[in-house]
Amino acid sequence: MGSKSYRYKGVLDKLATRAYSTTNAWTATDHTAYTLDTAGWEGFARILPVYLEHIVAPTLTDSGCYTEVHHINGEGQDAGVVYSEMQGVQNNQGELMDLKSRRLLYPEGIGFRYETGGMMEHLRVLTADRIRQFHHEMYQPKNLCLVIVGEIDHESLLSILDSFEESIFDDIPTPDAPFKRPWTDSKPTPPLKSSLIETVEFPEEDEETGEIQVSYLGPSCNDALASAALNILLTYLAGSSASVLENTIVEKEHLASAVYYSTEPRPETVIQFSLGSVATARLSEVATRFFRLLEETSLTEFDLVYIKDCIQRERRQVKSATESSGSVFADSIIKDFLFGSRDGSTLKDLETLKEYDTLETWTDIQWREYFKTWIAEAHSVTILGRPSEHCLNISSLIGGVFSLAKSLKSEEAARIAAQVKRLGDNGLKDLEEKLAWAKAENDQQIPQNIIKGFKVPDTSSIHFIPTTTARSGLARKLGRPENPIQDIIDRDNADLPLFIHFEHVETNFVHLTLLLGTETIPVPLRPLLSIYLENFFNSPLLRDGKAVQFEQVIMELEKDTVSYRIDSGSYLSNPEMIVIRFQVEPERYESAVKWLKDLLWDGIFDLVSYNNETSSRGTGRKERRKQFYLKRVKRLLDDSPSTIITQLEEIRAALCQFSNFRVLVIANIEKLLNPVSTWKYLTANLDVSKPLNPLETRISRLSDVGKTPGNTAFIVPLPTIDSSFVISVSKGPSSLEDPNVPALMVALAYLDAVEGPLWTAVRGTGLAYGTSFSRHTDSGQISFDVFRSPDAYKAFYASKDVVSKYVSGHTSFDELALEGAISSIVLAFANGEATMASAAQSSFVRQVIRGLPGDWNETMLKRVRGVNIDEIKEVMRQIVLPVFEPEYSNLIITCAPIMEESLMKDFARLGFKPQVRSLVSFQDDYGLKTDASDDEDDEGDENDEGETEAESEPDELVNSD
Repeated sequence: MGSKSYRYKGVLDKLATRAYSTTNAWTATDHTAYTLDTAGWEGFARILPVYLEHIVAPTLTDSGCYTEVHHINGEGQDAGVVYSEMQGVQNNQGELMDLKSRRLLYPEGIGFRYETGGMMEHLRVLTADRIRQFHHEMYQPKNLCLVIVGEIDHESLLSILDSFEESIFDDIPTPDAPFKRPWTDSKPTPPLKSSLIETVEFPEEDEETGEIQVSYLGPSCNDALASAALNILLTYLAGSSASVLENTIVEKEHLASAVYYSTEPRPETVIQFSLGSVATARLSEVATRFFRLLEETSLTEFDLVYIKDCIQRERRQVKSATESSGSVFADSIIKDFLFGSRDGSTLKDLETLKEYDTLETWTDIQWREYFKTWIAEAHSVTILGRPSEHCLNISSLIGGVFSLAKSLKSEEAARIAAQVKRLGDNGLKDLEEKLAWAKAENDQQIPQNIIKGFKVPDTSSIHFIPTTTARSGLARKLGRPENPIQDIIDRDNADLPLFIHFEHVETNFVHLTLLLGTETIPVPLRPLLSIYLENFFNSPLLRDGKAVQFEQVIMELEKDTVSYRIDSGSYLSNPEMIVIRFQVEPERYESAVKWLKDLLWDGIFDLVSYNNETSSRGTGRKERRKQFYLKRVKRLLDDSPSTIITQLEEIRAALCQFSNFRVLVIANIEKLLNPVSTWKYLTANLDVSKPLNPLETRISRLSDVGKTPGNTAFIVPLPTIDSSFVISVSKGPSSLEDPNVPALMVALAYLDAVEGPLWTAVRGTGLAYGTSFSRHTDSGQISFDVFRSPDAYKAFYASKDVVSKYVSGHTSFDELALEGAISSIVLAFANGEATMASAAQSSFVRQVIRGLPGDWNETMLKRVRGVNIDEIKEVMRQIVLPVFEPEYSNLIITCAPIMEESLMKDFARLGFKPQVRSLVSFQDDYGLKTDASDDEDDEGDENDEGETEAESEPDELVNSD
């Protein structure tokens, strides 16, 4: 909203864009963090003092607080950026359960008790004066920590900070003014006096399953040894399907779909377990079983061999994190700043990993005593999350009385109606004028000399991570790179025809990926892939003629790896493929390849595991679209298990073909033993004579509606939300070599810029928390999203109006903003290659997945810089504007039930003809039929018109399978 030297809304982000930077922020219970991410030191050095001044000496005007926090519009509806954000989460399951848990963990007067995002009823009465008062008290150097991670010029940095400190002395409390350090000088959290269990009902149409949340107050986050022990203990208890809680509750007793754990670092670390998709009728029973299992575990000797494996893997993962993300340092420093000693002694724990050495010496008695102290025999707070078609009144929750209202829809409607009546016509008119005044105040034009005087740094200041490509086998058909790494690969070629793409970077680990095409899988079997993938690592193996149980498989995998996973190829820009990923230390490279061979061919399809999988996913709320199908799979498992096993065998046979394999290896190739010949374990018994299958494309799998968007619109009311969301999809470029791509990139960057046209028109006026465009080259589409809006129609219409005015010439393009848009594209390219692994992945995607030359980035950036205004206007007219037109777009709206009627009428005025559909009506049986007499269980799964899902299922909006 501006600062003392830059007194204009949006100036920080406009300048940041020119410095190859982005800003963001988050608010946790115990701190607010403001982030500045920059490509290159030169841009960072220029924007840093501007960024800091906006934090320490902002303007905080009445008009800014009015639009950004909360206001009432001329129709009597509450709005505002912050208000919209909280409106989107306040009444959802996670927020309701978490809020109640905090109320029970912490008494009045303890800051951790409160929702720091602001409850809606509190935001409605918050004043600008109170915000300014809080800022003056808390936003001062005594309560501020600046964390910088990356490549810096140390002397230049100190000089910048010295100058900044001198500039803010008149804006902060005097250095000798008394200051009470939050959290450490505050009232301490008292221990729990007893264990508590409460039930929270949350709005949800599907009442079959609920959630259980169990929380404890643990050891101090400043105790490095105790904190490390807690991480290891939680991994031992619930880190995988082989761990105690997960194995018993999920795999053996089928009481939940998963057992998760999390911690929040505090003077009394919060330890939390979550049990997902628990049968609603059995919530209390399962909670009792959970505590009994903890007691049983505390009385049983710990598996010290597995504990040591967990310690060693944790050590590997910490080392890996330090080269893959700066947050591992930033998070530790933030924690120390909040709760650690001011002399820096607690921060020195970052220096080594010696606590893991100590833990490796712990005995069974030490581990179990620690477990009893903080979990097994400790008091806890348990929340049973019970779904209800009725909706919980949040105000009654805060008061501690759990009375159900008929629905949130009627309550909110009544509140707004009373508000409109109280304000009257004159009051509403006054509020409309006040909002117009606030917008005008906020949107004062930034003088061009401020923006123009902030020069865009040369891109040479951005140091991209170098990566070197090498190829073997069928990958050589893409060309033989001329470099020393290729020479290393050639010396170990061993005439292995397998397609292997190598990327050499200075990493301490090996990132190994096997890509599998899915085109070979018969279409009717593709829906079963979710079950195949879910159990890929969690199935027994046949080894030397004997079955190795999946628990042993998991423990051996964890011993050999840093991480492993199987999922879609989305992260490699091909979501229609499957990728199996391992991250290992170089000495485990051969083991990883052997694991691939064993898991692909020697996995045993386990009926018990699959039955549990279909049960938990079939009743969970996260797999709505597949729920109907999974129910029928479960029936087949019960009635004809050999049918499902045969189908899974068909999937495996279709996937596991030499012609379907592509391998990516990211490593320090100079230190990797036998980089090519190691893969003989995978190909030993394969027919290698067949040619490589072509890469799949998403566009080839689109439905008719996906291929030709238009005249399709749905409104899906959800009782679990209080706001509205929109996504609209239309046609876009299907290739990055499309001549429209450079201009489209600039157009979308210009429109989406922070404090840019859409930000100003939508977020800046409180119409939504945000909007964004996305390009989907893989499917030949673009999409537009409205996120968390009190009225999605107004946000959508305002966005369309912005684009239309640029196309018509009514609004002129800002040349300096276009420069900023191009800089943001440069930043996006840099962010895509921010780590060694991501730089290597980007190289692979360019060359293999997209078939682009290695220098495509440089070529595209040159084309982007050459784009002119006429080209931008043309792509806006041809490609961007159609996303707002009913004839050319597919529209999906989700909203609170109270908004359904008004959104239907409003979007109809734009020419859309939305159908109101329940979420459950989008379920699909994917053609899987069972005996008609077995469909009785699905009679309740009907939409509002009384049709079953199979009868009412529309054409898929995007994909056909």
